[in-house]
Amino acid sequence: MADAHDLLDAGERLGTDELRALQLERLRTSLRHAYTHIPFYRDSFDKAGVRPDDCRTLDDLARFPFTVKAHLRENYPYGMFAVPRERIRRIHASSGTTGRPTVVGYTDNDLSMWSDMVARSIRAAGGRPGDTVHVAYGYGLFTGGLGAHYGAERLGCTVIPASGGMTARQVQLIQDLRPGIIMVTPSYMLTLLDEFERQGVDPRTTSLRVGIFGAEPWTEEMRREIEERFAIDAVDLYGLSEVVGPGVAMECAEAKDGLHVWEDHFYPEVVDPITGEVLPDGEEGELVFTSLTKEAMPVIRYRTRDLTRLLPGTARVFRRIEKITGRSDDMVILRGVNLFPTQIEEIVLRTPGVAPHFQLRLTREGRLDALTVRAEAQTGATPEQREAAALAIAAAVKDGVGVSVAVEIVKPESLERSVGKIRRIVDLRPR
Repeated sequence: MADAHDLLDAGERLGTDELRALQLERLRTSLRHAYTHIPFYRDSFDKAGVRPDDCRTLDDLARFPFTVKAHLRENYPYGMFAVPRERIRRIHASSGTTGRPTVVGYTDNDLSMWSDMVARSIRAAGGRPGDTVHVAYGYGLFTGGLGAHYGAERLGCTVIPASGGMTARQVQLIQDLRPGIIMVTPSYMLTLLDEFERQGVDPRTTSLRVGIFGAEPWTEEMRREIEERFAIDAVDLYGLSEVVGPGVAMECAEAKDGLHVWEDHFYPEVVDPITGEVLPDGEEGELVFTSLTKEAMPVIRYRTRDLTRLLPGTARVFRRIEKITGRSDDMVILRGVNLFPTQIEEIVLRTPGVAPHFQLRLTREGRLDALTVRAEAQTGATPEQREAAALAIAAAVKDGVGVSVAVEIVKPESLERSVGKIRRIVDLRPR
């Protein structure tokens, strides 16, 4: 039987010096490609007083300007494409709930690279050719479903393209088709857990052995709950459509100590969210990516708004990012206190009588902002249990975070969901 190293692809076998040399070569090519073919980048570089050939070392990337989501929307739909339209083989897009959608395009080579990176990710999670993979990410314009699907096929797996929704049917498919791996958002995995138990099926008896979870931040507490109640290994997958989709970074099953960034294709930086200054490895800040091999839509120093830090590689040569704990644009400042949804998640998960599904509603009372935590009750919870849970959550937020919040315990499955994810923050404050 082959050892773990024999299963690595050529990129994963690079030494550190080889990797840095390859990154610089690809970075210089990507900068030239963006500057030559995308008017936005040509204008942006010119205004910053830099040219692609000014990048002589990896550290020189810090001289180049950032790209943010607003730039992508301002150039909607095709202004960020670097190849003729006839070379585009697929288009994905964000939902556009906060404005124009973010449109991304892929050439044949882009789709092949993306499939390779998702296959590499599934293998790092413990997947092998011949495994059956249940894909419960949403299909369509969202990159999750098709990204996972083609990556699993590239690895040589059998794919069940379940997509999202129809929870009872998904539980039946898992029992009948016996997949070993599931790819889904962590919050929807908990919804499946509830459905297994509602049907009287012990989730620990299923064929599943690995869960690959992405598309939203999730905590170590949620990992423990999923692993204990499903008897599986729960590992983290990271990606975003602007960079490519799922498969930018992956947690290795043997370590579960952060997500290895596939640095031969995506160059990471961590910057101060306020000043934009590049931070040294080990310091927490905002994650920034530059694509190294994308043809249709290269991105240069794209600010993800995700908060993490870069750490040395362990199971792979590539550096790791810590589990994403929140987003700089998801941070709520409530009466001078910084609060992230993941802090509330930790409290909700350890509170009896409530399901691990919650939402934060921001309102304004007079001159002051107010926050209400709305959490779904567990099926069968009594009114007394709901009341006790509300009191416990309010007390834990006050003690742990330092602010007073209102708490509402609502009916099971009553919070708004989109592509398997719950909308965490609802801002009802007047503009």
